[in-house]
Amino acid sequence: MSDARPIRCLITAGPTREWLDPVRFITNPSSGKMGYAIAEAARALGWTVELVSGPVALAAPEDVELEKVVTGEEMLAAVQRRFPKCDVLIKTAAVCDMRPKQAAAHKVKKDAISWTVEFEPTPDILKTVAATKQPGQVVVGFAAETQDVENYARKKLAAKNLDFICANSVAAGGAFESDHNEIALIGKDGSLVRIGPASKTDVARELIAQLAPHLATRA
Repeated sequence: MSDARPIRCLITAGPTREWLDPVRFITNPSSGKMGYAIAEAARALGWTVELVSGPVALAAPEDVELEKVVTGEEMLAAVQRRFPKCDVLIKTAAVCDMRPKQAAAHKVKKDAISWTVEFEPTPDILKTVAATKQPGQVVVGFAAETQDVENYARKKLAAKNLDFICANSVAAGGAFESDHNEIALIGKDGSLVRIGPASKTDVARELIAQLAPHLATRA
């Protein structure tokens, strides 16, 4: 009987928000359902699971360590703090790619709103963290696209130093806010496994089953 410890899995889920002022923000339609389903599937397999979640209306999965964040900067800090001890990072979060260059400290009155806002990019969490990957660590990204999904996913896989990417359509009727999903799991070795269409619960279970053989349990 092995005394090796369980796989340590770090997952990000949900959207992030970037504030215009204390009562207004920009975000996206991510519900967090896919990430939470993956957390539950990984825990059911006996993995130790840490979940970094943006604002969602979901109950915390049982026996999962949950850290709630709001902005992209907060999510980056949480992931960087936790990543060195994890065996696999599965980044399903839909991070808001931009933020206002200047956010107002107080609520802006309607008659004082500027209808032109200058934005700047938020941190690229996946690329930043994957650049620090150590031998034995596996990094899995999600590519949420509305067209040419698998082609864009392959480009992201190479550009961000990932081991796998899940090509995921968010066009009308796609994954955002749905209870169902369909993904193409693409490996850096060129492998391709199609999962779904099925419930996000079933997609999550199959995704974890596909990833498990690539993870060596550490002593």
